[in-house]
Amino acid sequence: MDERLKRQLDFALEIDKEKNILRQTHLSGHGRNENDAEHAWHMAVMAYLLREYANEEVDIAKVMLMCLIHDIVEIDAGDTYAYDEENLKTQKAREDAAKERIFSILPDDQKEELTALFDEFEAYESPEARFAHSLDNLQPLMLNNSNGGSDWVEHGVTASTIYGRQRKTKLGSVKLYEVTDQIIRDHILRGTIPE
Repeated sequence: MDERLKRQLDFALEIDKEKNILRQTHLSGHGRNENDAEHAWHMAVMAYLLREYANEEVDIAKVMLMCLIHDIVEIDAGDTYAYDEENLKTQKAREDAAKERIFSILPDDQKEELTALFDEFEAYESPEARFAHSLDNLQPLMLNNSNGGSDWVEHGVTASTIYGRQRKTKLGSVKLYEVTDQIIRDHILRGTIPE
C-alpha cells in the first residue's frame, strides 16, 4: 500500500475512537450518554437542514466538515463539559496537544487543511465558524430540552450560566438564538433551572 493511503486509513481508524468519548448530554428520550461522534454527525446534518438561518452566506460543506472534525481532539483531550469552569481552564492546552498528534497521522497537506479548519472553528471569526458554533450550542440544548432539562438539574446549572454560553449562538444565527432563548425561558418558568 502506498504511504499516503496508509496514513489516510490510519487516520480514519484513529478517529473511530471518537465513538468512545462520552458527553454529559443524554440522547433524546432519556437515553444513554451521547458520544462525540454522534454529536458531530447530528450537528452536521442540522447544519445542512438549518443553513437558511445562518446570519451570513456560508459554505455549507465547510460548515459540515467543521462540525464533523471539531471534537476529534477529544480522543486525547477528553470531553470538557460546557459548564465545568475548572476543566475549561486547561481545555485549549489539552486540545492543542491532541490536535498535533491526531492530525499528524495524515499526509502533510491534509494535516494542514484539517488543522486550519479546526483553528478556524476555534477562532470563531468566519461566518462558517460562527454558524458551526451556533449548532454546537443548539444541539445539546435541544437534547437536554427533550429530556426535561435533566442534565442541567444533575449538574446544578443556572440560567445565567446557560445564557453565558448561548449568547454566542446569535453570532452565527439570530433565529437559532431565538429558539434557544425560548427553551431557556420555558425551563426557568418550569423551575428546571434557577435564574
